[in-house]
Amino acid sequence: MDKQEPVVVVATFVPAAGHEAKVEAALLKAVEATHQRDRGCELYAAHRSVRGKEGFVVIEKWSSADDLRAHGAGSAFAALNAEVEALLAEPLGVTILQPLPAGDDKLGAL
Repeated sequence: MDKQEPVVVVATFVPAAGHEAKVEAALLKAVEATHQRDRGCELYAAHRSVRGKEGFVVIEKWSSADDLRAHGAGSAFAALNAEVEALLAEPLGVTILQPLPAGDDKLGAL
């Protein structure tokens, strides 16, 4: 991962039964905090899964790997992790993506 290239991340949250509303509330709070505090955040958007595995997905785009690392060490992520850790059915899933751009420049990459 090149430190100066944008980084796309997909984070998945699978709440334990009965904790869906609490996890959703924590995620929405984290989105707002991340938008306000975290340098290099180009996209940080929460989604609810409506098909497939139940839970929530956050799609993130960071200006650089350094910005992603700073987010991971920052207060918004720490607060989210502390709030949801005991509410999840499985550990937080984090996937870092490498782009495979093709076709139209705007449509073929995030």
